[in-house]
Amino acid sequence: MTEVGESIVRKFQKELNSGTVSLVLLAILDQSSEALYGYQIAKRLEGASADSVPVKQGTLYPVLRQLEAHGLLGSTVEPSVAGPPRRYYTITPAGREVLEQWKQTWSRTRDFVDGTLEGGRG
Repeated sequence: MTEVGESIVRKFQKELNSGTVSLVLLAILDQSSEALYGYQIAKRLEGASADSVPVKQGTLYPVLRQLEAHGLLGSTVEPSVAGPPRRYYTITPAGREVLEQWKQTWSRTRDFVDGTLEGGRG
């Protein structure tokens, strides 16, 4: 692939990531039976799929803070055995409600894009 082509692919991937990180973070926390701190969330994202798209920690923490500011996540700070205190995140009832709405939106969007790419409806 040419340098221009690689640049365009990276830009497209960045645009896709920015639109899906919040959805994926809410889903990870919804599926967890316990509160998670940032590194644990990052590890779960890595393990979500063999072809997973990396979410950089520089992206992860601002999105977590934004979701918390909107009332979709709650957090507590706990001391760590080794290192600085850790902020543990949980999904709130409002976060679960929004997650369900976002999942429906994602499903409709995915169906539209897949249908268009396959030459069917769109």
